[in-house]
Amino acid sequence: MSDRASVLRSALQRKRALVVPGCHDALSAKIVENARFEAVQVSGFGLAGSLLGQPDVGLVEMKDILDVTGHIARAVAIPVMADIDTGGGNALNAASLTERLLEMHVAGVNIEDQIFPKRCGHMEGKQVTAAEEMAGKVRAMSDTRRRLGRDIVINARTDAYAVYGLSEAIARANLYLEAGADMAFIDGIGTRAEIQRAVREVRGLFSVNLMDGVTGVKTELIPVPELAAMGVARVSIPVASIFVVHRALTDFFAALRASPTGLLAGQTNRLTSFAEYTAFVGLPEYRALEREYLLVPAGLAH
Repeated sequence: MSDRASVLRSALQRKRALVVPGCHDALSAKIVENARFEAVQVSGFGLAGSLLGQPDVGLVEMKDILDVTGHIARAVAIPVMADIDTGGGNALNAASLTERLLEMHVAGVNIEDQIFPKRCGHMEGKQVTAAEEMAGKVRAMSDTRRRLGRDIVINARTDAYAVYGLSEAIARANLYLEAGADMAFIDGIGTRAEIQRAVREVRGLFSVNLMDGVTGVKTELIPVPELAAMGVARVSIPVASIFVVHRALTDFFAALRASPTGLLAGQTNRLTSFAEYTAFVGLPEYRALEREYLLVPAGLAH
């Protein structure tokens, strides 16, 4: 059993609304870890933005998703949850992707029941597959981890709420849990009362998304302690990292372009210092390894 998967599974089983922020690359994952969160979620929305500068509508190739997820898993020690969208095709593709994630020591994985190309859960125009097709993917993924003797937490997302309503979404969540998923997620669920109902009727761990400070989303913003009191297992904050980066870069380069000197001298509040950044990404440790193993020129010895 993967240690990180075991840590994640144990934290989720406490049903205390484990907050799992989203990240879009290895650096943002390290920042999440440094802020002392217990786990991190790879954001498909964030990957589409950071890799392609495009919306989350199924444009990112699965190879790129796996590559970035691997970088993230190597960059942090906390559990990482991957996002494989609709599973890369059919149940056999989903099983193959599960095997790849297990090799990378990824602790958890999200898979959803949308028709490819998928859409971000808070966009309009979503369509879902037959519930039995998604259940087959989940069963293949669960069988793969059992066959390999390794663990990964399977989070089955349904987008049926937007298409058919809450009752169908709950029925699908339970079907996917019966097929071998460990946790269910009803994306786009609306209100506190609906979340309370889902926690009661979903026969397993239940996850919700929150997007603090973001307008136009569909899920009511509820304080995390209240979600914990309801018995929610996980709270994902999936898009914050890419939105923060977009705002910070937009403001910085707009100010730089407007500056009559072409500089922002003295505006240290806009930037991390060189020393702080290089320390964060591990340059001092790397230099120590150079001194230990390489023939470093005398001028670079310190």
